[in-house]
Amino acid sequence: MTDDTAAPARALAGPPRRRRRPVLVAGLIVLVLALAGLGWSVYDVVLRPPVDPGEAARSVSTLRESWAVGQDTVPDPLSSRAVAVVTIPALGAAEWPVVVGADPTSLTRGLGWYPGTAAPGELGNFALAGQGGIAGPLAGLSRLVTGDQIVVETATRRFTYRIDSDPGVATVNRADTWVIQPVPGRPEVKPTVARLTLTTAQDLVGSDARTVASATLAATDEKS
Repeated sequence: MTDDTAAPARALAGPPRRRRRPVLVAGLIVLVLALAGLGWSVYDVVLRPPVDPGEAARSVSTLRESWAVGQDTVPDPLSSRAVAVVTIPALGAAEWPVVVGADPTSLTRGLGWYPGTAAPGELGNFALAGQGGIAGPLAGLSRLVTGDQIVVETATRRFTYRIDSDPGVATVNRADTWVIQPVPGRPEVKPTVARLTLTTAQDLVGSDARTVASATLAATDEKS
């Protein structure tokens, strides 16, 4: 004999509840992975130092050790090692190695010396490129003002350049290579002063805008 009350009871209870926990867990996992990927992208593009500070410090230390034993007394444009040390007091106390070349690989090691431009202290234009952003060697370059110092150290000398133009920092296009000419914008003129030019990408993401700072040699000191 059947129980006729069972069917109505089941009907009132409704269909069995589906288990939503696996779907919820999977959704949370996807969300966490997406946030982690976004966080890594932000760190990689914005916050991660484009030049490893520890590696830069070791490069400077190795260079000074070589100077102490009489090596690399003159910056060598053909060298793949650091050839000079740059400090920009207005941007902090960090010392950055200068390497030959302004290609992307060189700029992960320090400041890059544009091939063919003048050597430190020479008449003409000692032109350097560097990473900017949040933590690059030239981060904050746009804050430099007239009178700010840029100190360049080689094996035997210390050169002090001063921002002397007004404005001291300008914005140019990536194609404006005239800024690194011996006499910027006047290729037909023979240089009579020693200049220094710093260039860096203006934006955190790729663009053709470049920030440029220009300085003139103010003092040369022999190292004891």
